[in-house]
Amino acid sequence: MTGFLNTDQESLATEIAALLTSRSETVSVAEATTGGLVSAALLWVAGASKYYVGGGVVYTLRSRTGLAGVPAEQYVNYRGTTPDMIASLAESMRERLGTTWCIAESGLAGPGGGRNGAPAGRTTLGVAGPVARTTVIETGLDDRGANMVEFTTLALRYLRDAIREA
Repeated sequence: MTGFLNTDQESLATEIAALLTSRSETVSVAEATTGGLVSAALLWVAGASKYYVGGGVVYTLRSRTGLAGVPAEQYVNYRGTTPDMIASLAESMRERLGTTWCIAESGLAGPGGGRNGAPAGRTTLGVAGPVARTTVIETGLDDRGANMVEFTTLALRYLRDAIREA
C-alpha cells in the first residue's frame, strides 16, 4: 500500500483512469456504504479532472432524491436496496452530471443486518452508461470497516469491467 488505497484499488483506479482518458469519457459516482471511498480512489490518480466529474455520498433516501434526483415515489415502502433502485440511482446521477458512466453502490456495511433481514456484508452495485447492469454481492463479513473497503474494491472492479466491455 503506497497511500490510503490498497494495491488492488490503486491498480483498478489507474486502469479506469487510463480507459476513460483514452476514450475521452467521464464518470460520476453515487455511493452510500462506501462513504466516499470510491470517489477518493478515482481522484487518487493524477489527472482525475480529465475523467471524474463528481458525485455524492447518497447515504439517505433524502440525499438520493435531493442530490441524485431519484423520484421519491421509488422509495415508497422502502425495505432495502434493490437492483432496480440502484440502476435508477446510477442513471439519475449519470444524467444529472452529464457523464458517460456512473457507478452506484448501496448496501449494509454492518455490524448487524438490515431491517429487511439482509445480512451485513451485502452490497448492490450498478453501472449506467454504454453498458448498464447491476449485481448483488455478499462478502460474508460483519465488520463495518472491512466491508467498506471491500465494497470499494468491488465497485471499482465492476466499473472497470463494464468500461472494458463497452
